[in-house]
Amino acid sequence: MNDDLHRQAGMRTINTIPLLLASTLMLTACGNSNGQAAQKNPTMDSSSQYDHSNNPYYSHTDTARLNVPLSEWKKLLPEDLYYIAFEKGTERAFTGKYWDFEGIGTYACAACGNVLFQADSKFASSCGWPSFFQPERKDAIVYHEDHAFGMVRTETTCGRCGAHLGHVFDDGPEPTGLRYCINSVSLEFIGKK
Repeated sequence: MNDDLHRQAGMRTINTIPLLLASTLMLTACGNSNGQAAQKNPTMDSSSQYDHSNNPYYSHTDTARLNVPLSEWKKLLPEDLYYIAFEKGTERAFTGKYWDFEGIGTYACAACGNVLFQADSKFASSCGWPSFFQPERKDAIVYHEDHAFGMVRTETTCGRCGAHLGHVFDDGPEPTGLRYCINSVSLEFIGKK
């Protein structure tokens, strides 16, 4: 009798390994963690999450491609934004300020101000990062093949400054079927006035 229980317990352990592996891959599907602590989602308004007064490249209307050296971005951007944008970091799931935010307005690149998404393309994907089904315009985002962490994914970067935003997956809602999984740190919310 005890041998049967041990065999059954062993089978349960073996059967849970694929589930644990799948869960781990789901949580890392949008990247690896930078160790950010969870924070309560504050009330958003039209004010910026970063001070852009010393950033001469920040614009919501200029769409011309920028060619700014990384050393310059490092001087201009806060440490967390530089890490995500130009060292391809990722915030932990469910910790970013926009993952469950439902404001009406526009989302722009936090590094350069390039308009990326409208709030009406945002949806609740339950992945822990802000998710959108389509960008604001065709050239707002650039796509790159990403083989990091033993996965094949499509990285998304800002079409203006090249900042890392996140990844896009083909499991989103209609009409596009896409899920743009974006770091909150990479985004700036501009509320309707």
